[in-house]
Amino acid sequence: MYDASDLKKGLKFQIDGDPYIIVDFQFKKPGKGQALYKCKLRNMISGAQFERTFRSGDKFEEAALEEQEVEYLYAEGESYCFMNTSNYEQDFLSKEQVGDAIDLLKENTVCTVLMFNGRAIGLTLPNFINLKIIKSDPWAKGDTATGSTKPATLETGFEIQVPPFVEEGEYVKIDTRTKAYVERVSA
Repeated sequence: MYDASDLKKGLKFQIDGDPYIIVDFQFKKPGKGQALYKCKLRNMISGAQFERTFRSGDKFEEAALEEQEVEYLYAEGESYCFMNTSNYEQDFLSKEQVGDAIDLLKENTVCTVLMFNGRAIGLTLPNFINLKIIKSDPWAKGDTATGSTKPATLETGFEIQVPPFVEEGEYVKIDTRTKAYVERVSA
């Protein structure tokens, strides 16, 4: 059981049988009266977001969430096949369940699936992933303006901004939380 004082950004808890995550959080202590916790919540099943204010005495049930390590195998239409790495069972997730992780997802990537009551509700990629640049404009020598970047297409088809010295065919490390270039890496 959580108390209102435990609320913080990223906390997962249950309201009326559905799991929610706190997307944004503000604490307010008026001159007199109870402290208020204004939270922006996202339903982890439907994706719906709304704001709700809680008082200092409110209690919350911990969400019965479970994480499973899976390996991405292949896409089939609007479904994506994943294999549980502990028992080798295959399971399909919909495009909605995979979410925007699809932009950086390539075959044989090990990910984490979030389960609620035995049902997959979300997918989390590792914090960093190495991907190949398949298309990038050539670099003009002397183009060394500070902070300059150029567009590059990854092997997944997603386009990111990279420094001008990164060339086609090279591998780059991507931060999956921000979908941004981190550094050049060797294959």
